[in-house]
Order: sequence, then C-alpha cells, then structure tokens
Amino acid sequence: VQLQASGGGLVQAGGSLRLSCVASGIVFRLHALGWYRQAPGKQRELVAAISRGGSINYADSVKGRFTISRDNAKNTVYLHMNSLKPEDTAVYYCNTQQFGYDLWGQGTQVTVSS
Repeated sequence: VQLQASGGGLVQAGGSLRLSCVASGIVFRLHALGWYRQAPGKQRELVAAISRGGSINYADSVKGRFTISRDNAKNTVYLHMNSLKPEDTAVYYCNTQQFGYDLWGQGTQVTVSS
C-alpha cells in the first residue's frame, strides 16, 4: 500500500494550492480518506475527511477555505486550499485505514508567507 502526496509549496497569504494524494494497493473506492497536518511543535490534526460515500467534514479552522474531493477513477484524493494563512503552514499528510491500521503518505510541505 502506498499513498503519494504532492502539490505543496511556498505561497503568499491569500494564495491557493491544490494537494493531491494518489493511492495504490487498496480498493480505493471502499476507503474513507483524510488530510491531516502537523506544524512544528504541534500535534498532527485532522484537516478534512471524506467517506467512501462522499460525506465530508472539516476542521473548524479551514471551513469555507478548503475543499476535499476524491476521484475514484484516478485513485486520488485532493485538498483544494484557498485564502491560505500563515497558520496553515505545516506538513500535510493523506491518510486512510486498512484492517484497523492507519496508513500515511510521506507528507508534503505547505509554507504560507505573510
């Protein structure tokens, strides 16, 4: 099983980025997926999640700015991030679960400058 995240980078406050995470080794359409982030010195936190049926939830801090979506044909989950703020700076990870275990991608760095 592999989760390959990409799309991070350096952006000015107010800018946008789109993260992608391609999964392999799983039956993608049967899995709930999530994006988490971890800032330096802080715990990893859930940013957004999408169920296999398409139900979505967001952290309060990103509601109205971030959008999670999935493309089952491409085995890919996306995180569209708009109106980025310096406090969004973190390493972003995609996540799913299999057989009760968490599976993580390698992370992609998002840095928002003020």
